[in-house]
Amino acid sequence: MDTSKKMAAGLTGLASMLWLGLTAAVAANQRRLVFNPTLEREVKSPRSSGHRTRPVVLRARDGTRLAGWLMTPSIPGPRPAVLYFGGRSEEVSWVARDAGKLFPNMTVLAMNYRGYGDSHGMPAEIHMIEDGALLYDWLATRGQVDPQRIAVVGRSLGSGVAVQVARERPAHSVVLITPYDSILAIAKRRFRVMPIEYMLRDRFESIKYAPMLKAPTYVLRAASDDVVPHFHTDLLVAKLGALVADEVVPGSDHMTIPYLEATHAMVAGFLTRQFSGPVTPAAAAAVADAVANATPPVETAAAAPELVLAAK
Repeated sequence: MDTSKKMAAGLTGLASMLWLGLTAAVAANQRRLVFNPTLEREVKSPRSSGHRTRPVVLRARDGTRLAGWLMTPSIPGPRPAVLYFGGRSEEVSWVARDAGKLFPNMTVLAMNYRGYGDSHGMPAEIHMIEDGALLYDWLATRGQVDPQRIAVVGRSLGSGVAVQVARERPAHSVVLITPYDSILAIAKRRFRVMPIEYMLRDRFESIKYAPMLKAPTYVLRAASDDVVPHFHTDLLVAKLGALVADEVVPGSDHMTIPYLEATHAMVAGFLTRQFSGPVTPAAAAAVADAVANATPPVETAAAAPELVLAAK
């Protein structure tokens, strides 16, 4: 073999080794690519100006501690409710601070995923969906909640959780902020030379479930988004079964969109309009059936100020 062929063979071998090494590194760290748990509270003492705010601790079905906040409006009687799911790096204490503008006159539950904030455990798609359904069931049994009017709201990574929970539970409305078709699709575009479909366990393939959603769905995009390019949102929107509107928040990007007053006004306006309408007999029957068959968590005694729950 002449020198040039030896060099070519050597370079090919080196490239193969590098590719295999990089592939192995991505496979070993794939969970870190999807989740970026934030432990420190974004807001030290979260308190909604429009709600009574209290910390909540829930024990998931496997005993894992989940922590977050329940916000109830001062207006008496059963109220519409919102279940919020955060983004990849998001600790949700800020929702308690901004709930008065985002979700006026609505009961709000914002819980940190496993491994985020004060919640224990490790994040994983299967746990997020199971925990999300448990949270929905718990909200539906609260005395201050109208079980026929529960919306799910998901931002970025949380949009994939919201879509799957809304598929499994009779959500009244759905709000998706900077949503995507699937984490798998985004990863495949980012790591084009790797067999990412064989490596990624947490795929959040919202596009598979989008046609099954029956709840009116509102999509909000960032004006500039280099995390979830609009192409990935376009693919999801084309499959949504009950799309009401697909709008862009002016002057926003992927990181700033949840905190902007324009976002607050747009989300609050959509949910207020949706909740003010009548509930169809079919939807009411679906809710009644879901509540009757749910196994909600059971409250136990707890030291103030936390409300501790345990799942059966």
